[in-house]
Amino acid sequence: MPAQPSHPIRYVEPVFRPPSEASSLILPVTDGCSWNKCTFCEMYTAPQKRFRARSEEEVLEMIRRSGETFGDDVRRVFLADGDALVLPTHRLMRILEAVVQSMPSVERVSSYCLARNLRRKSVDELAELREAGLCMAYLGAESGDDTVLERINKGETFESTRAALDKLGEAGIMRSVMVLNGLGGAAYTDRHADHSARLANATQPEYLATLVVSFPQGEQRIRSGFPEFEPLDRTGLFREMRRFIGALELEDTVFRSDHASNWLALKGMLNTDKARMLDQLDHAIDCPGHAPLRPEWARGL
Repeated sequence: MPAQPSHPIRYVEPVFRPPSEASSLILPVTDGCSWNKCTFCEMYTAPQKRFRARSEEEVLEMIRRSGETFGDDVRRVFLADGDALVLPTHRLMRILEAVVQSMPSVERVSSYCLARNLRRKSVDELAELREAGLCMAYLGAESGDDTVLERINKGETFESTRAALDKLGEAGIMRSVMVLNGLGGAAYTDRHADHSARLANATQPEYLATLVVSFPQGEQRIRSGFPEFEPLDRTGLFREMRRFIGALELEDTVFRSDHASNWLALKGMLNTDKARMLDQLDHAIDCPGHAPLRPEWARGL
């Protein structure tokens, strides 16, 4: 269905974007996720979200019309859906060049990124994309533990994720890494925390965030490959988070756990604010009735 005359962009619901892109123009260059096999993820399971690359003609027309409609009001653009960087570099270059031409006020372009997207892209190609305006990639590492990654059918390993993050860093693209609190369940909580911290320490991302794993449609999907999965209770989640943050040795990373899925919102610089955040977690563990926790009704994916 073509874009409606009243709006320059054709969206296929539901549309997802990182919390920090709330004020960005969401520009879909693909629909869905090219992997879409992770058993913890329900984001792109709806039939209408089956993966496809949007035609270059449609994308360039949406960019042109967005420029005409919004003028100089657009400062940030987020390339959707799940992994825009799966597109060939030459197509991404034309998209970025069109954004600059039609919306010269744009200061930052960002995208989700799967580690596998970068296996065929060189550092030079990524640096070219950076120079054309791609400033940040949001990479869902989920875990740094190979057993957990295998159980959830992520299709990645500690080493493949580290290689992708190192490649982005070498190209000068800022990296925002996401880890899922509770993803290892009760069986692998310690190794999930330890190895996820090891991944962050090895790559030193500019941004690091945690979400709490949740299953609005039930746990049957994750149990298909992870039959021993048992979710952590709230205290278990806090203990895992404390172990994770306690093991982090970061030099200059912005940390956030303020997504709506989290019971306890944590914000700070690591390692500058590490002690304060550990104190907050200790308080939530020892005095749950007095900790500033998000109420259940306010939590969500």
